[in-house]
Amino acid sequence: MKNSEEGITLYLSVVIMAMVLSVALGISTIFSGQLNVLRNMGYSVIAFYAADAGIENILTIRGAPVNIPTAPLSNGATYEVSVRSAGINGCVAANYCIKSIGSYKETNRAIEVNY
Repeated sequence: MKNSEEGITLYLSVVIMAMVLSVALGISTIFSGQLNVLRNMGYSVIAFYAADAGIENILTIRGAPVNIPTAPLSNGATYEVSVRSAGINGCVAANYCIKSIGSYKETNRAIEVNY
């Protein structure tokens, strides 16, 4: 009876190790996907703040804002601002429509201000 049961321990240990390995691989796949989501969320915030910097830059010359060229920021993000006068290209504001697009590592976010 003992001879027929000697291989079962090896078989059970291999099955248990395979299950532990599959659970570990599944968890690591989930975590790596979540890390990509978190990284892209961080890029999105940086791109949004770059767009905000473009709006703030234009609002400092509030009297007669003009289009300004793309400007790189110290963190590698850039912004591009376009200014439209009231009534031009669908601008329904009283004075100007200002749109700023912030970019950071292929992530873009835009802000539009009407005043």
